[in-house]
Amino acid sequence: MTSTRPNTLGPRVWITRAEPGAARTAARLRDLGLEPVIQPLLTVEVLSPPLPDLDRFAALAFTSRNGVAAFAALTPRRDRPVFAVGDASAQAAREAGFAAVRSAGGDLNALARLIAFELSDAALLVPQAETPAGDLAAALAVAEAREVSLQTVAVYRTAQAPARIPAAFDAILVHSPRAAEALAGFGAAALSPALSPALIACISPAAAAPLAGIGLTPTVAETPDETTLLATLKAALGKRDTPV
Repeated sequence: MTSTRPNTLGPRVWITRAEPGAARTAARLRDLGLEPVIQPLLTVEVLSPPLPDLDRFAALAFTSRNGVAAFAALTPRRDRPVFAVGDASAQAAREAGFAAVRSAGGDLNALARLIAFELSDAALLVPQAETPAGDLAAALAVAEAREVSLQTVAVYRTAQAPARIPAAFDAILVHSPRAAEALAGFGAAALSPALSPALIACISPAAAAPLAGIGLTPTVAETPDETTLLATLKAALGKRDTPV
């Protein structure tokens, strides 16, 4: 017997990001009237490295919510000022108990510019992924940070989850270059569940690049944050549904 979906459900959106972020994204999709399909392509593993003496550092810099959560689990200290790459990571830092939190509201380059403007002759600790998506040290050099010394510590790693494509989906959300690389591994044909390819919405040009490399044309958010990504997805789905 063929199952049917209730008419009240919107387009099915495959969420490729790892948990616990996938569940947060799913809730936001439901608020937009869309049906989330949670099938992460990545998993997050928290690491337990020895931390350096935090008194040596003027501030911390976080480039993801995962970095905040992993670092916060390693130490009870919340007395260092925090620079966060975007509003989501800034919110995570505040929820973890950090009081002095500044958001760059953008990408790694925006974070570097904020740090360069606020700090000079200071040491900065960056809890991050074992294989980070970008190079903050290089971005700080471009931003001409004044004698800001940077030390990184790997507090989590991401790994590819068992490859599996959902049975049905109308659109795909891609939150990172790593997820895009895993998605591209399926090939363009596998990402076309209907007569036309699924709509793919990517959070940044870097996240879109692996998919463009296999001949797909993702829709890219204007700024690298989830609010803009979801607005971009919603607008693109609306254009697809508009009669010509």
